[in-house]
Amino acid sequence: MQQPAVPELAHTHTRPIHWVATAAAVAGVMALSSVLQPHPATAAQEAGPQTKKAPAATVPPDPTGVDFPIKCGPAKAVVVKKATGDLDGDGRPETAAVVHCDTAMGTPPDGVYVLTRSADTGTPRVVATLVDPKERRSVTDFALRDGAVLATLLGYSTADVPSCCPDVKDSAKWRWKNGAFVRSTPAGSHTV
Repeated sequence: MQQPAVPELAHTHTRPIHWVATAAAVAGVMALSSVLQPHPATAAQEAGPQTKKAPAATVPPDPTGVDFPIKCGPAKAVVVKKATGDLDGDGRPETAAVVHCDTAMGTPPDGVYVLTRSADTGTPRVVATLVDPKERRSVTDFALRDGAVLATLLGYSTADVPSCCPDVKDSAKWRWKNGAFVRSTPAGSHTV
């Protein structure tokens, strides 16, 4: 067996005193860190030249709590889909919302509404009805793209078709033109 060229070092073997010294050092670091704490974090940022709040005009209207023109009786109106974007080109975002009555049975018809903020108070308000719930339509695909509202509408060819089984499918597109939303039908109506 070959002997090492360097004599065995005594300090490379751990002894109980080494563990005590390590534990004392860790305890000292923990005690020191509890004394040297950073300032507590707060949710509000300190005011400074770079801190700016977004103007209300750039925040899209929130449909929560808006009184939609839909009659639900004892049930309440619920927003099932929403999308935001600048629909009229004024630089301020609008919100398009799909709303129906929250019923336990059946398929309630949807309404599609456009919201903007009122100029005086900044509260959200309905400015257009794109689909009236009286039309007995359900909205499936829904989006805002390139300043237009896009939707796929399911409906009924006659009043005799049961509510469970829509038999007409439309693709619809609404775009702001000359002070109103104008509907076009890119794909046309067809039977399901």
